[in-house]
Amino acid sequence: MHTASTVMGSSVGNPTLSNFRAHRAAAGFAIHAADSHQHRQAASQLVHRRYLQRGYRRGQGAGVESAQEPHLLVFSATGSEGPLGTLGVRLDSALGLNADVVFGAELDALRAAGHQLCEFTQLALDADTASKRVLAALFHTAYLHAYKLQGKRTLVIEVNPRHVAYYRRMLGFRVCSDVRINPRVQAPAVLLCLDLAHVEQQIALHGGRPERASELRTLYPYAFSAHEEAELLLNLGQAPRATSGLAPAQLA
Repeated sequence: MHTASTVMGSSVGNPTLSNFRAHRAAAGFAIHAADSHQHRQAASQLVHRRYLQRGYRRGQGAGVESAQEPHLLVFSATGSEGPLGTLGVRLDSALGLNADVVFGAELDALRAAGHQLCEFTQLALDADTASKRVLAALFHTAYLHAYKLQGKRTLVIEVNPRHVAYYRRMLGFRVCSDVRINPRVQAPAVLLCLDLAHVEQQIALHGGRPERASELRTLYPYAFSAHEEAELLLNLGQAPRATSGLAPAQLA
């Protein structure tokens, strides 16, 4: 998940998501499912701009084209001045994941071990205005869609090696591969994995308590509170699937 991008996707098989919108009025932004042409175009421009700033190679139209993927849903954070950030959620299917291009062997091993996979892809944040609250809100909303609503248990992301320490510290990811070149952006990449049950536990312990952020030095205190999460799931239009209270599984 190179910190530089996002594309917009429609909510196939989940029509109520087209009306989804979650406000964080105190923080000055709202999270919504990005499914209109206007939102897709704004996200694509943000994606392209952030890739260029990071030095990644990527075509201008890639984000708009990816919007047609049936297993991709993108959430967008919007403030008064426009898009603040976007984050895509791709569910594993017969089409595979983007990470299969570089890390197919590792993902096949996880599948063989029974892991239900999803990937968060092409994160883009406006470097001038986005905050940890924006990132946490996007991550929390994407987690709810993948884990609570779609039943996926294991999250994978591709990151530049220089970002590995951040994702391990802030969210609890584990390194699941060696360093390889990602041909889509012509940059080195590492596969990171995260058991979403761990996310569930951390949000339950720390979500909605931003005052703990300086002590814990993770992103979870900036997540939604239990009350906000319940409203968020209601707005998503579905009841959450039952999930076990077991300790996070060890990833192979």
